[in-house]
Amino acid sequence: MSSERLIYLPLGGAGEIGMNAYVYGYGKPGKERLIVVDIGVAFPDMDTSPGVDLILPDITWLKERRDRIDAIFITHAHEDHVGAVAHYYEALRAPVYARRFTANIARRKMSEHGHPDEAVTVVQAWPEQIKAGPFTVAFLPISHSIPESSAMVIDTPEGRVIHSGDFKIDRTPGVGEAFDDALWADICKDGVKALICDSTNVFSPNAGRSEATVGPEIETLVSNADGMVIATTFASNVARVKTLAVAGERAGRSIVLLGRSMNRMVEAALESGVMTDFPTRIAPEDARGLPRENLMLLVTGSQGERRAASAQLANGKFQGLEAKEGDLFLFSSKTIPGNERGVIRIINMFSEKGVDVVDDSSGLYHVSGHANRPDLEQLHSIVKPQILIPMHGEHRHLREHVKIANAKGIKGVLAVNGMMIDLSGNEPKVIEYIDTGRTYLDGSVKIGALDGVVRDRIRMALNGHVTVTVILDADDSPLGEPWVDMMGLPEMGNSDSPLADVLEADLAQWLNRAGARTLRDDKALNDGLKKVARQSANDEIGKKPEVTVVVSRLS
Repeated sequence: MSSERLIYLPLGGAGEIGMNAYVYGYGKPGKERLIVVDIGVAFPDMDTSPGVDLILPDITWLKERRDRIDAIFITHAHEDHVGAVAHYYEALRAPVYARRFTANIARRKMSEHGHPDEAVTVVQAWPEQIKAGPFTVAFLPISHSIPESSAMVIDTPEGRVIHSGDFKIDRTPGVGEAFDDALWADICKDGVKALICDSTNVFSPNAGRSEATVGPEIETLVSNADGMVIATTFASNVARVKTLAVAGERAGRSIVLLGRSMNRMVEAALESGVMTDFPTRIAPEDARGLPRENLMLLVTGSQGERRAASAQLANGKFQGLEAKEGDLFLFSSKTIPGNERGVIRIINMFSEKGVDVVDDSSGLYHVSGHANRPDLEQLHSIVKPQILIPMHGEHRHLREHVKIANAKGIKGVLAVNGMMIDLSGNEPKVIEYIDTGRTYLDGSVKIGALDGVVRDRIRMALNGHVTVTVILDADDSPLGEPWVDMMGLPEMGNSDSPLADVLEADLAQWLNRAGARTLRDDKALNDGLKKVARQSANDEIGKKPEVTVVVSRLS
């Protein structure tokens, strides 16, 4: 038996949707050469990560083994797959490989962080292959909601592994490559050891619809609109952006793109050649003088993002343009779970302006970029893997996908973030558990999820904050009474007295009763004052705020 092994280790994206990061390794235990597939981000929310800018995978395990990483491969240009590559390039210093459209986006990110374009190498699709340590890797075109999405064909000494990336089976995608059944069958004909597979829509029972099916519906909607038409979708879904623009053009409307990411994605698609034409666009300033019925705005913010163009238009004007009564706003997108409140807020703001809002509840104006259950089963049948490991899904998605595989005679393995799987031989098994978590990009610094920063921020948001200041003289006796500064707390308590006065009185009483030993002991003094402030506040307002104690000693 060989002393070397083939391992698979998800660090993000397995047990959650977003923040994808997957590691493959081959070699002697503890000395494997490694490759990374995708290194993406997740997005924060005010409930669980207030003030945070981005959420990145915890790559501590990878950084400790950076000298063994031979390459990073990016399957496609969605943020949850490419978004962290520039943030972590300095830490990993491994060559990055991507196809031209993805490389265009990745290089823009690298440039923003001061990294050279040469850090990202453009690779052609299959049959071009990249040698990376013991691995030979190729990009296999697959359809998705962004151009040039690819599965990874990873040849190893233990056999061929297919990493699907995000995908759907679409033979008429509009922009990007159609799913090629014959190519996939040919690549898999000699046997596939393992398929690591997208699980996002495993619970959707109906076959997925093609991108081509939404075009006629959108054209009908736009052509029947009376006022200005505003439409939003995922900026990265270049095929949909083009579909919307073509519908507007055919209805005799001038097209305006609003939002940085919308412009960036269209430019990247044209620069990289994945899209050869796009309806003529006009600048926002040129649109101001045109009749409203001759305008169509394509805007960012399909998920209710507060700073995006759709939210700005809902709230007032954006770049001199304004939504008015009789206009139409179209969500040509699905609301990602967790974003409902932001989207509903925008819908209501437009409604208050008299704008008619059309969402995708009818199913006419959006199709998913992920494979539904019948399409997953179709890919299983084409690939015929010995082993199937679900990825890109919450735990319930992964578990259901394993059930489907096992029912078809494929060995299904449920692996969540941190579970290292040995794929050697014929029986995959869990061989190690790695500590994984999240790293927060907070402003310009990265902080660990266990550092307490976000936890403290949540506590302050929920309970408010009190600063207690005490001055002691050279003999460790109180000099005057303690005073408090409050944030996020009501001014009056249950006793109908100012809350600050009540806290200060209780703190002064405790301080005057404290013995000399307590007054000399900073920790005892801190703990005692903090306890009194929290209990006093709880009696007055029913909340125990976060408390900071500042003790000044005069020498």
